[in-house]
Amino acid sequence: MLISLAVQNPAKLMTEYSTVAAVDLGSNSFKLQVARVVENQLYSLDALKEPVRLAAGLDHKKNLTPESRQLALDCLKRFGDRLRGLPRAAVRCVGTSALRQAKNGNEFLVQAEAALGFPIEIIAGREEARLIYLGVVHSLPQFSGRRLVVDIGGGSTECIAGQGMAAQLMESLNMGCVNFSQRFFADGRLDKMAFDLAVLAARNEASAVAMDFHGRWDAAIGSSGTARAIADVLEFNGLAAGGITAAGMERVKQLLIRAGSMEKVQLAGLRADRKPVFAGGLAIMLGVFAELGVSAMQTGEGALREGILYDLLGRFHEADMREATVKEFLRRYHVDLRQAERVTSVAEQFFDHIAPGIQADVKEAHRFLQWAALLHETGISVAHSGYHKHGAYILQNADMPGFSRRDQARLALLVRAQRGGLAKIPGFQQDGAAAVDADDRLLVQCLRLAVAFCRSRRAPEIPADFRLECGAKGCKLSLEAGWLGEHPLAQTALAEEAEDWEGSGYSFRLKAA
Repeated sequence: MLISLAVQNPAKLMTEYSTVAAVDLGSNSFKLQVARVVENQLYSLDALKEPVRLAAGLDHKKNLTPESRQLALDCLKRFGDRLRGLPRAAVRCVGTSALRQAKNGNEFLVQAEAALGFPIEIIAGREEARLIYLGVVHSLPQFSGRRLVVDIGGGSTECIAGQGMAAQLMESLNMGCVNFSQRFFADGRLDKMAFDLAVLAARNEASAVAMDFHGRWDAAIGSSGTARAIADVLEFNGLAAGGITAAGMERVKQLLIRAGSMEKVQLAGLRADRKPVFAGGLAIMLGVFAELGVSAMQTGEGALREGILYDLLGRFHEADMREATVKEFLRRYHVDLRQAERVTSVAEQFFDHIAPGIQADVKEAHRFLQWAALLHETGISVAHSGYHKHGAYILQNADMPGFSRRDQARLALLVRAQRGGLAKIPGFQQDGAAAVDADDRLLVQCLRLAVAFCRSRRAPEIPADFRLECGAKGCKLSLEAGWLGEHPLAQTALAEEAEDWEGSGYSFRLKAA
């Protein structure tokens, strides 16, 4: 049986926009890209880039320092000024390695979103890799063979192997041009020992994935600032005819060692803003070349920003990667598709009643309810006892292409809250920043009712004139008294539902009409 994940009601289809924007909060630079949408193509309108170097602002406890936070917030205010007036759904903002590592990242995120004026997603390393590959291949000519894409960022290095538009193997390595420059060249000194240690550390990181990538590519592409900086230095100094070569990088390394310090380095093509992190990036690229067997590499213009934009464009045209991921999870975890469809159908009936109370994006809320309903029994593959908890853990921690960490946390909450008492779930009794979002409470109610009505694992006969009304303090479900008398299992489940909401600060009431 095939499940169609596209939203069927035309009124619920995602709106298309003539202008879209992507914000990449990288560990080295913050970047903004604004593009015009013409049919299925993107045409750049504006681009901003600032060397914030967020990774350098992590202290020894992995907290962002006040100075680095302020520098980042000032940049985001300027980006927010450029984005002002664009619809929320037309802008996607992502944070990468430094924000994944920052222990005070959640606290900073609240300030960052206020400064920018748009929500920010912290994406996992493999999701970053997928988006990078998408951005790179859209900037390159068609190629029938397999590509290796290497993206050295400020805090991590992504390696991706794929063919055509499809990324097939994605890995994120914990090394970047900022943290390597700090670790091995912190005092600005450039000597043979420091380079040997840096390259050895890079090889050690890359060796963990080398066997996976062996034989999986025909052409190598470097993306983002480090690869382009190396290529520029090689070209401007006559050390390579085009692109990046292992021999050319060895010559550059010797020139850096001869200079002795970054202050004394004079290399044509090396920009001033790239200079402080160039040695770390070069060492990483040398290590990657050695471990993955690369001798030559071309550079691509596209990177994470462009990947974000094309992924956003795909969502407008119902080619949402998240839907493909949900389908894959249904297969991988052997979900009972008939039951998944039953629960989804019933949950959508309840959603129609509560949709006017959704405060944020109604279409996106509908999508998350649909995905949670389809995946609500994912945890049964682990054990039937406590399957809702197992399912929540899977959705919170698995690699889910297309989903940000916040997306996964939202799905996990809905699946975790599908049954049992709610008072013990973090956030259901809290007010303020840690509280469960009001919209998500409504989605939880819809999913719980759908699961209860489908307990017999057959299509329930719900009266057409039922009413679900929700307010600030809870929900009330009105059903015919005669129907309840004829369906004692449902009546018992709804009585238990009222008990499960007790102590959560919200209530559920059943009214026999």
